[in-house]
Amino acid sequence: MNLDQQLQTLIDEAPQDGSTPELIESIAPVLGAIAQRLRHLQYYVVQTLDQNWVMLTLGHRAQNEPEKNVIYAFPSLKDVASSPYNLADPNLIALPVPVTHILFQMLAMDKEYSTIFFETPGNATIGTEVQRSELEVMIQEYWREQADAVTNFNIPSDIA
Repeated sequence: MNLDQQLQTLIDEAPQDGSTPELIESIAPVLGAIAQRLRHLQYYVVQTLDQNWVMLTLGHRAQNEPEKNVIYAFPSLKDVASSPYNLADPNLIALPVPVTHILFQMLAMDKEYSTIFFETPGNATIGTEVQRSELEVMIQEYWREQADAVTNFNIPSDIA
């Protein structure tokens, strides 16, 4: 499924509550732009059997930086097997998730969370981090730009 198809699926499968599909449609360009920076159309995410994503808490050994909570997204199932997750645990499973769906789900997380996308199969040491707070800022900036574009749109007085 390409990025456009993924975004359309997000919109189509959204709760039909009168606002969620429109909300997803309004942020789709941002989700698509971030997804284009990543190398894969889908990533494997470790989940519990009830489909909750498993997060890890990372801390710096040598530095006094605060711990951070992350979700790892792997390019292949083989990469998940070499990850820090205990896949021998019968309550864990790694499933493929479209990249735009991962980004959208990040909006439901606390601002302190990140997703680390491992881009190179066989290399789970270097990844691309997308912070939830960064995603929110990008969406707000996009909405502001869209509002400015509408505000600056001048309708000619002789349009009729």
